[in-house]
Amino acid sequence: MAHRETSISQCFEELIDPRVMGRTQHYLSDILSIVLCAVISGAEGFNDIEMFAKCKEPFFRTFLELPNGIPSHDTMNRVMSMLSPDDFSECFTEWVKSLSKKISGIIAIDGKTLRRSFHDAQSRDCLHMVSAWSVENGLVLGQVRTDEKSNEITAIPLLLSILDIEDCIVTIDAMGCQTEIAQKILDGDGDYVLALKGNQGNSHDAVEQLFKWEIRNKFKGVQHSKFSKVEKDHGRLETRRVFSIGHLDEIDGLGLEKWPGLQSVTLVESKRELNGKSTIENRYYLSSLTANAEHIGNAIRGHWGIENSLHWVLDVVFNEDKARNRKDHSAANMAIIRHMALNIVKNDRSSKTSIRGKRLKAGWDDTYLLKLISGI
Repeated sequence: MAHRETSISQCFEELIDPRVMGRTQHYLSDILSIVLCAVISGAEGFNDIEMFAKCKEPFFRTFLELPNGIPSHDTMNRVMSMLSPDDFSECFTEWVKSLSKKISGIIAIDGKTLRRSFHDAQSRDCLHMVSAWSVENGLVLGQVRTDEKSNEITAIPLLLSILDIEDCIVTIDAMGCQTEIAQKILDGDGDYVLALKGNQGNSHDAVEQLFKWEIRNKFKGVQHSKFSKVEKDHGRLETRRVFSIGHLDEIDGLGLEKWPGLQSVTLVESKRELNGKSTIENRYYLSSLTANAEHIGNAIRGHWGIENSLHWVLDVVFNEDKARNRKDHSAANMAIIRHMALNIVKNDRSSKTSIRGKRLKAGWDDTYLLKLISGI
């Protein structure tokens, strides 16, 4: 049978092979294709991947070269640990662009720690991946690795530099609430909604006091908007009230001039009632959007999609929190592979089966698996 193009062979052909030329027995594209197919189909470790590939060798020979058969688990582990995660991530971002039309709407940026990726012998902490998630498209757009959560401040600008955020709303939690990051988003012709907490003490205190005063004063004399929504789920009643204030330059003493492009500040008041007990939480945000409480409130609500639709799925469906890839760059590159697998599965619209169901089908049905990785 003639070999056919796949997502790997098309979009990762420019990826630099880190191995010594002339001393390799397996093509890089073959290894990446096997690893990706195995992870899509439920494999977790490299022993699983090798066993899957050997069981599926006739299938793989329909579209891979495999000049020396199926690579061993050690070979695949070694190659995945040697690949540059930065180069791999850039190729990933270009590949995502081939899956979808121009990205629009909300792009949520957040970090996730791979808890089993620490390495005692190398005194290396757990790997932390900062990812960008398209809420409307349900796709991972890109990722950047850091060695610790505090480095999100430096990782986020790197991630923004490889994304096309034009006309998008970028939402980031309090760790990314930095003036430099706000400017980076504006430079990319996007808008921002940044969570404001105590790490920006003066700004946080000013916004908090502003809303306390204006709520007592019923927002007299200030440009503002309001929005509320009530949700009931599993016995819990949640009422969210959103207040946005604009025309900030007309309000004296705020001291928010350092924030580039700032047009509005927002308060989200969440009241949760469960089993007769109620709790109230207030969260504050800075935004380059005008003071439209419903619009900004929807962007804030959409941000949590990265937790529910990405991080939760990676941990529960892909078992990422238990992944023990620790050698060199293996953890970062396998995280990218899992992002690829998730994108491929979610991008399939041929059935309404769950992500778990699609992964099972991919492992059982060669035609379906080939359809997934061929981008048909």
